[in-house]
Amino acid sequence: MKIKIKFKRLLAGALVMVMLAVTACGEEKGVVAEDDSTLTQELEQSGNSIEEETLQNDQSEKLSADSTSQNTEDASEEQAGAESKKDSGLVTDSMEVHFIDVGQGDATLIKCGEHAMLIDAGENDKGTTVQLYLQKQGVKKLDYVIGTHPDSDHIGGLDVIIYKLDCNMIMMPDYAKDTRTYDDVIQAMKSKSYKNTSPIVGNEYTLGDATFTIIAPNNYNYGNESNNYSVGILLKHGDNTFIFTGDAEEEAETDILANGIDVSADVYQVGHHGSATASSQAFLNAVSPTYAVISCGEDNSYGHPHAETLNKLRAMGVQVFRTDEQGSIVATSDGSSITWNTAPSDTWKSGENVKNSTKSASSSTANKTTSSNTTEKPGDSNQSGTADKNSASQPVVQEPAATTSAAQTYICNTNTKKFHYPSCGSVSQMKESNKQEVTTTREDLISMGYEPCKKCNP
Repeated sequence: MKIKIKFKRLLAGALVMVMLAVTACGEEKGVVAEDDSTLTQELEQSGNSIEEETLQNDQSEKLSADSTSQNTEDASEEQAGAESKKDSGLVTDSMEVHFIDVGQGDATLIKCGEHAMLIDAGENDKGTTVQLYLQKQGVKKLDYVIGTHPDSDHIGGLDVIIYKLDCNMIMMPDYAKDTRTYDDVIQAMKSKSYKNTSPIVGNEYTLGDATFTIIAPNNYNYGNESNNYSVGILLKHGDNTFIFTGDAEEEAETDILANGIDVSADVYQVGHHGSATASSQAFLNAVSPTYAVISCGEDNSYGHPHAETLNKLRAMGVQVFRTDEQGSIVATSDGSSITWNTAPSDTWKSGENVKNSTKSASSSTANKTTSSNTTEKPGDSNQSGTADKNSASQPVVQEPAATTSAAQTYICNTNTKKFHYPSCGSVSQMKESNKQEVTTTREDLISMGYEPCKKCNP
């Protein structure tokens, strides 16, 4: 374009020179022809036309340059906006936190986009329950598996999860326990060549748009108090924060506060199932939660949650959710707000009321359960009664189907969502891809959405 403009300017200049030469020649001869005048006018018009075109071209080039500059500035602003969005903690995927009802124990599933992690898996007889829950949620592999501490009500079901699902990382405290439950988990890890990742306070990990930071254990000087070795994490998703401390008691909570990490959170999974040995006032003040979730068994023999803990939470205006009253609880974060699958509990009923009113009726059952867990620390096994959750003063109502049925082997059809006895004729007709053998109770399968076969009526 610039070469063309220069050529036109040179042509105009040449024509002007020719005009001047002709005029000079005419003057020397005393003659100025009419054609010379006409030629002069034409040359002037031609020169003006070329200058106008040149000016227009110059203006077009300027507009083009301005447009290019504007596009560059717009692109820079978009990039800066994207970086600002990232820096401000905005997220694209929602995060779900499932506080799974496993009775007197803990199991928490966290999903963010295509990523998932599991914290604990309940008692020994809850492994299949947790596995089926994960399956129902579409979870096929786990980025992280955390066994907070080696008590059976937290890691009892982990061996099933490790055998059944691919796990990218397994994290447990560097504190062993000489029990069959702990050994089952270790053997499951060995069978798949998994190595334990030791929790280091301050280390941060990514789960999709979420991140979590290790906040405990802060030392290994708690003697035989296994609860205080619990792995604690602070989970962040956008502007929302969740805190999990396993069964950490007041001594361990004090160490958490001393490590300098800001533990303020929107949601607090209440330590040690709502026991008065955890959730010290100093710790609650530092966390300052809006919501709290208590995972405990209905009418459990430990009296969880304790009145002391409930009174603290109530005085602080915390909204409380409870698995013993409401079943599995799901919190969904979009990065700025948190929604729940149910309304908060409004009973403020402590488990101690039930424990006292049913102590006589349940003592034989409690003794039987304790004797079967002699290698476990007292106070960490699953012991649940069956009193009506709506009235602590009512006597214990025994429901054989719900409380005395033992775990046994069933065959589940993952397509039809029905379960059968292994001897049922329908089992041989199932596709192998839909067939799943599980060892659990009838009630657990029904709670997971499976229906009993009408032919064999398991």
